[in-house]
Amino acid sequence: MNSTALWYTTRASGIVSLVLLTVTMVLGLATTNRARARNWPGFAQQELHRRISILSMVFVAIHVLTSILDTYVHIGWLAVVVPFTSPYSRFWVGIGTVALDLMGAVFISSLLRARLKPATWRGIHWLAYACWPVALAHTFGMGTDSREHWVISLGALCVLAVALALAWRLWVTSRQQSAQTFVPHAAVPRTRIAHTTVPRGSHRDA
Repeated sequence: MNSTALWYTTRASGIVSLVLLTVTMVLGLATTNRARARNWPGFAQQELHRRISILSMVFVAIHVLTSILDTYVHIGWLAVVVPFTSPYSRFWVGIGTVALDLMGAVFISSLLRARLKPATWRGIHWLAYACWPVALAHTFGMGTDSREHWVISLGALCVLAVALALAWRLWVTSRQQSAQTFVPHAAVPRTRIAHTTVPRGSHRDA
């Protein structure tokens, strides 16, 4: 492939990766135990979330590979895993490397979930929430077509989708917590005390 074809492939795979990562974020916010769609089974949401996560990693791999193979600029293999070591656009490439490392940690921890403690897996999985804004910054800081109107519109839609999903999760979680803390007062039946009337003169003096 020539440099022009690699450049187009790099840009296209980067945009697709951002969209897929956004969908992964939205599904991740919607498939928590506290916030699930009523008409959509939880296992179906989790399976879709997992498949789109894998697909996003595939496009990220294409994005990284074509970036390195492109002879127009020199990035180097070290810059793929070590942030801020690229001789070309060190800062923005480094931001992309940080996003890649975070995605890799989440992906590997998901594969090893059965061997990890739930708290450990959950802590690593929270890195996905930090991965998305870093990847968004890399897309618009590094992308040569980031000033195109359609790219700006796409980025705005991604931000809006994640914001709405986060707001929905917080709203559902707040309602469920309120429902758990509200305990209706049970109607306590009044116990009637039976008063026995003792006839006069029935008591004997001791």
